[in-house]
Amino acid sequence: MPASPSTARAINDRLALRLLQQEGPLTAGQLKQLTGLSRPTVADLVERLTASGLIEVAGESGEQRRGPNAKLYGIVADRAHLAALDVRTGGVAVLVSDLLGRVLAEASVPIGDDTGTGPAVEQAVSLVERAAKEAGADRLHTVAIGAPGLIDPASGELRDSTGLPEWHRRLMVALQEKFPEARVGVENETNLAALAEQRDGAARDRDTFVLLWLGLGIGAAVVLDGTLRRGVSGGAGEVGFMPVPGTSGLPSATDCDGGFHSVAGAAAVTALAARHGVTATPDGPEPHAAALVREAVRRSGAGRDHDPDPAAEGFLDALADRVALGAAAVVSVLDPGCLVLAGEVGRAGSDALAARVQHRLTRMSPLATEVRSSTLGGGAVLRGALLTARDRAQDELFAPPGRP
Repeated sequence: MPASPSTARAINDRLALRLLQQEGPLTAGQLKQLTGLSRPTVADLVERLTASGLIEVAGESGEQRRGPNAKLYGIVADRAHLAALDVRTGGVAVLVSDLLGRVLAEASVPIGDDTGTGPAVEQAVSLVERAAKEAGADRLHTVAIGAPGLIDPASGELRDSTGLPEWHRRLMVALQEKFPEARVGVENETNLAALAEQRDGAARDRDTFVLLWLGLGIGAAVVLDGTLRRGVSGGAGEVGFMPVPGTSGLPSATDCDGGFHSVAGAAAVTALAARHGVTATPDGPEPHAAALVREAVRRSGAGRDHDPDPAAEGFLDALADRVALGAAAVVSVLDPGCLVLAGEVGRAGSDALAARVQHRLTRMSPLATEVRSSTLGGGAVLRGALLTARDRAQDELFAPPGRP
């Protein structure tokens, strides 16, 4: 059945808004060319979207002929303010942006292991309040939180997980109470990092890939045919529990000791470095394992002031052997064609570790897999949270009238 006039208008409006979001300010003539709509239809939608407060005149094009088509129309960026949070066991980072994703304020606060649940939640909420005030936001439209752990697919909340602070689970409720008009949601940090790498990072040219998170813990995010896959229980990518050779036992339902985590988690990497005689001083709050890997990468290659260090080379080779164990299992099941190494340890290993892992996968598996290092660094989770918040806000604000 043909669309009704109101439905057709809503579809055209949404198409125009998406183009303005992707391309930036456009003239009516450019909107006509990009949408294929008639000039009267474009004129009507421009008038309609301007009246609704979604777009505004953002300037004039470089055309010599002045007139309505020379005006540049852009999305009203301050129609909504968004907050993105990266929640870790040791602290919280937040940024506040406008509807177009332009960052207006950033802040972070460390939260010690000995901080009680109530004070920890209060510190995190206060951080968001201060950032919103600095950004000039009277209210927040959407808040996206990235945190370690499983997300319940039914409730959308963090599950109670052994080893993770209780304040993580309380934070979502506290933020909803503090910002009652906001839409507050939480997503696994590894999934958010994968979304960011897919849109802006190492996997921009890939519809199918796996992001392997190497940090304090081990995890993976699975993107198949352009879509993030979470699994029935929200646990797709919990590779830390995956049994691998070289452990003294098997993991359990509540403890990943004996799984991939036991050989490639931060504690295991630190112990491996000690056995190879590699030492380093941590830089800020990063895990000691990341500093060790970064130092090994620095010492492993020949430079102007040093020859390759055999100890550093041996450590990186041994680490690549371990990472390849889990990576090979993931590749054999999913055949993603691309593996992105992220997390503090993955980023510290950079291309040196990625090349070693790819070399081992080539020997171990008949499935061609390119291994890449994250290009977004420590900001991948925040970037993914911001992209998620922006998408959710635009989905609502740009929705056809009457849609639930």
